[in-house]
Amino acid sequence: MKKKKMHSRELGLILLEQLFDMEDLHYGLWGKDLELSIFNAKIAQQRYNEMIMSTLPPIDNNGAEVHVLDIGCGTGHLMAQMLDKGYYVDGVSPSESLTKRIKQRLENYPENKMKVFECKFQYFPDDQCRNQYDVAIFSESFQYIPMQYSFEKLQNLIKPQGSIIICDFFKTEAHGDGQKGDRSFGGGHHIKKFYDIIQNTPFTIQRDDDITSLVSPNIQLVNDLLMNKIYPASLTLDSYVKDNYSFIYFLRRLAFCLFKKKLRKIKYKYFSGYRSKEVFERYKTYRLIVLQYK
Repeated sequence: MKKKKMHSRELGLILLEQLFDMEDLHYGLWGKDLELSIFNAKIAQQRYNEMIMSTLPPIDNNGAEVHVLDIGCGTGHLMAQMLDKGYYVDGVSPSESLTKRIKQRLENYPENKMKVFECKFQYFPDDQCRNQYDVAIFSESFQYIPMQYSFEKLQNLIKPQGSIIICDFFKTEAHGDGQKGDRSFGGGHHIKKFYDIIQNTPFTIQRDDDITSLVSPNIQLVNDLLMNKIYPASLTLDSYVKDNYSFIYFLRRLAFCLFKKKLRKIKYKYFSGYRSKEVFERYKTYRLIVLQYK
């Protein structure tokens, strides 16, 4: 079997886990009581997890099972926490390397019969799991799936009166206005289009919280890291190579000429200083949305 190539987005997520020992691959929730520091990022991420879990239906004391489908389940950390609370959880992961990590984590739960489906949600085998789930969760994964596929699949998977939890960012009306920083953040469905589509589905909005201001400090944290640490370090390394290894420097310059357009796009996106908290809040709205299946 041919090994799947690792997507650049997946690489970034895994590097965050490896470099900063982060068990979750999503943003965190910040507040005035928590100092903005890379050392507090895991605390902020756990607050995010607890917010999502607080929206889950309570487990019946009579022993009724609550089945959850975690779509785009990262490294499986949230899955494990839900299992600890007594939920029955399956996961969907489009990544071979992340699926391997998830299965390793879930080896600690041999008594549970959870499944991890290694596929994009568009190709999820809903015929095997029809009306099986009380809840479906999208934790920063809704943006990667065409909405028409999401809602078509969910109608087959969710039980009547079941719920969908979406915690993700969307594009605002400012998207595409051409101002400084426009398109420096990729991803996200347009929020207006989302609301329009929902009106033509059997799902109703039960909760819609704008949590952008609690999430956007993550952008400031990453931007400070990029602009004040990584970028100056790259300039220092570039100067050293130029002075000491002229042939390698020549090859680097040649590579820049060959891939100039792509490299300029990367520089604009990550090292222009536009990936700021303020720019994020202009072009993205981060929301916790709970939908109920009629």
